[in-house]
Amino acid sequence: MRLLARCPDCGFEMGLLLEDADKRKRCRRCGRLFKVPTVEQMRMAIDLLGQAHSKVYVDEKGNVYG
Repeated sequence: MRLLARCPDCGFEMGLLLEDADKRKRCRRCGRLFKVPTVEQMRMAIDLLGQAHSKVYVDEKGNVYG
């Protein structure tokens, strides 16, 4: 299974392996180091987005999804 990750700085999308979950990866474009969420965190985010009544979701920490 492959994951699609987006750099939080430059927005570059990278294809990652499932084994890359819960690891730190470096953006291939800008070089920023960022943490890939765990598989469980990704499942929770997908479930929350499915329950959302709008196209944008903001979690309790202020992170915006959608």
